[in-house]
Amino acid sequence: MAATTHTVTNQVPPLVGHDVFATDRVLSEAVERHVEPGVLPVALEELGELGRAAGSAQAQEWGAQANAHPPVLRTHDRYGHRVDEVEFHPAWHRLLGHAVSAGLTDAWGRPAGHVRRAAGFLVWTQAEAGHGCPLSMTHAAVPALRTDPELAAVWEPLLTSHTYVEGLRNPHEKAGVLFGMGMTEKQGGSDVRSNTTRAEPLSGEGAYLLTGHKWFCSAPMSDGFLVLARAPGGLSCFLVPRVLPDGTRNVFLIQRLKDKLGNRSNASAEVEFDGTWARLVGEEGRGVRTIIEMVAATRLDCVVGSAGLMRQAVAQAVHHSTYRDVFGGPLIDKPLMRNVLADLALESEAATVLAMRLAAAYDADTEAERAFLRLALPAAKYWVTKRCTAVVGEALECLGGNGYVEESGLPRLLREAPLNSIWEGSGNVQALDVLRALQREPQALDAFLREVGKARGADHRLDAAIKGLLTELADLDGVEGRARRLAERFALVLQGSLLVRWAPPEVADTFCASRLGGDWGAALGTLPHSLDLASVVARARPVAD
Repeated sequence: MAATTHTVTNQVPPLVGHDVFATDRVLSEAVERHVEPGVLPVALEELGELGRAAGSAQAQEWGAQANAHPPVLRTHDRYGHRVDEVEFHPAWHRLLGHAVSAGLTDAWGRPAGHVRRAAGFLVWTQAEAGHGCPLSMTHAAVPALRTDPELAAVWEPLLTSHTYVEGLRNPHEKAGVLFGMGMTEKQGGSDVRSNTTRAEPLSGEGAYLLTGHKWFCSAPMSDGFLVLARAPGGLSCFLVPRVLPDGTRNVFLIQRLKDKLGNRSNASAEVEFDGTWARLVGEEGRGVRTIIEMVAATRLDCVVGSAGLMRQAVAQAVHHSTYRDVFGGPLIDKPLMRNVLADLALESEAATVLAMRLAAAYDADTEAERAFLRLALPAAKYWVTKRCTAVVGEALECLGGNGYVEESGLPRLLREAPLNSIWEGSGNVQALDVLRALQREPQALDAFLREVGKARGADHRLDAAIKGLLTELADLDGVEGRARRLAERFALVLQGSLLVRWAPPEVADTFCASRLGGDWGAALGTLPHSLDLASVVARARPVAD
């Protein structure tokens, strides 16, 4: 007999069975803005299919399973032979297969490919973020390999394939492959020029043997890796396949898997090279220059991935507040909660608009847009990824104790949130990269100012912020110690200018008043109460079918 004291009331229905793309007004508007009309119908159809899959109960279950059953390392078989394999839960493979089939490793050759892929990456990240790592590196390997047309001709069709093939075997017998990257070493971290891995040339053209280690190697079951090693001519970039053309395993010794804070579904490993066969990519001594475009593309994915995490957290918070009754009415109607939700929604919208603008710059691929990216990308990577943890933590609190429970999904998002700020160069690295762009490439600042100048005169707070930024740039005394401050200002001015141009007036007004005008507290939920916060929140609401 059921207990009479256990009547369940005032509980929020799960956010499931909805189109993650179509219910995200900010993202769908960005796609319509940046994709040319002739391609737009196809893009909307493919993103709608992916959005419905991401919001399905099945995808949510896959995400939970992949994180509840982390990958397991098998260094040897039962007979003592070295195998160096990582076993993943079937849910991981299903997530990865769906992502590859949706084109999330295919951007470089399709019309509006970067915008379409970035939107898909933002959507599918909300199903599960960990498997985004091999997707990102596979996508990003293409520009590095293009420095060697012969290699690109062989590998690019496999990297951009829409077919996921599980398991290690001769990559040229597979319909599609995944790539990883190995740069950091124990003694250096982000200081890759201190790498000690040696590359000894063989008699075959471009062939080398590597000896050394990599401290962080994500997705070690990928088919190939781009790594840095020190050749006779200096630090160089190499392609390391897991399986050689004759079908034998390359020497790729996985020492252990990292026990990480989050990103539990994804394997990150320490690996050793001991006579490992590799193929030179680009020229000897130009390894950093060769691999830097791969790094830049993965940094964009850090921005896009953080925007996806923020969107999912905000969607959950707004959804919960819509259905939860407190003190005589819906939680979403309470002025203080509305302030919190509006602040969260602002961060999410600004992150999404900025991420998609950067993706559109990749599609344009003009000299001016490349100069713009040189400054805007590290500033965006610095700021958006840092805001992610604060946004997800505040969104979790909107659910109260329910949000602190694993079943809500918010704890997994919170553990994942700091990752993108650390991966591919942490905060200080990005801030210093902003300085390098200013010092070495004057055209980068010109391109940035042309971009934000498109909104000049539309909001006095934005105009003042642009002027303040220029004033700060005029005084370069102690500039390295102010690098974070500068990166933040670049990002906020850029976000403000984009919102003034493209967002509804209530969104742009609230952003400029708080982020640029200074009418804001030190914590989220401290917006000026006189603004139209209800409209800002309503825009962020995910509507379930």
